[in-house]
Amino acid sequence: MVNENAGRILGLDYRKIANQTIPYVAAVGAAFLAAGIFIALMGFDALKAYNTILFTSFKTTNGMVQTLLKFVPLVLQALAFTVPFAAGKFNIGGEGQLIVGAIGATGAGIIFSDLPAVLLLPLVILSGALFGAIWAAIPAWLLYRFNMNEILTTVLMNFISFSLIDYVATKVWRDPAAGHPTTIPIGQGGQLPLLISSPPLHAGLLIAIFVAVVIYIYTDKTSAGYELIATGANPKASRVYGINVPRIFILSLVLGGVLAGLSGAIEVSGSHHRLIEGLQSNYLLLGLIIGLIAKGNNLAVPFVALFIAILEVGASAMQRTMMIPGEMVFIVEALILVFVLLSDVVRRR
Repeated sequence: MVNENAGRILGLDYRKIANQTIPYVAAVGAAFLAAGIFIALMGFDALKAYNTILFTSFKTTNGMVQTLLKFVPLVLQALAFTVPFAAGKFNIGGEGQLIVGAIGATGAGIIFSDLPAVLLLPLVILSGALFGAIWAAIPAWLLYRFNMNEILTTVLMNFISFSLIDYVATKVWRDPAAGHPTTIPIGQGGQLPLLISSPPLHAGLLIAIFVAVVIYIYTDKTSAGYELIATGANPKASRVYGINVPRIFILSLVLGGVLAGLSGAIEVSGSHHRLIEGLQSNYLLLGLIIGLIAKGNNLAVPFVALFIAILEVGASAMQRTMMIPGEMVFIVEALILVFVLLSDVVRRR
């Protein structure tokens, strides 16, 4: 009774929170159980494998730092998907937007490398976000002008970005000493400051957390965010009530591009200090998984992103120490997504 009264005072509905949390916990448990059977059938110790996956991030400072570094692009890529998703649009171009954002950040960091850090660092970060927005604005315009499906156009833009990064890294600002398509470094003033020097953890973590909070407030606590969600729920009704639906569609996709481009800028400014072909890793796929597991809930996205980052770092350790294929973690992540979606079906029935 005391807890219920406290919950009412704080505006918390514990029953609702429990109803939303229990399916996630059950889905994660079922996914680990199913994957554990596969691991055991392959002849490995499933309990030892899960101990490695789940606790590598917490055993050492290096493990924790690697997890947080992976968390930064994952949470931004997931938000780049969930924001357009709230408006009923699917941004599958986060990979290309990250790459083009990284190109914009690198270009600013090289061309204006002599500027002081107080000017160069914001320029690098903002350039990445701007280039990501421009890259997303192309499929947004095609959707508005020709009603071309944004899933198709955003995916195709990804393939164009692969050629673009190769051209920039091998022709425009190529580093002749590198054996891989890589540019020369950006100016030192364009590098993000470190929160921890050894092992290095850059301030991009703070930017990602701040952006996640701002996006949550925007989508869930403002009238503009309400228009975004209302448009995704029922575009026809939204038009009747005076919402400019085409503008919302364009805004959501461009905002997704800003977030994805920002993730590319942080990768350049914080982690690599240059443009490297392949820096996008598998962030797009993981970002989509995070967004779908979170069911588009921007409050849940950072927590799901952190969990996936823990799994990814643990997978690398498991592969090194136990010789279990790292793809097993993809199976776990896919099973979690499947069981979360199935939990919705069961709950509705």
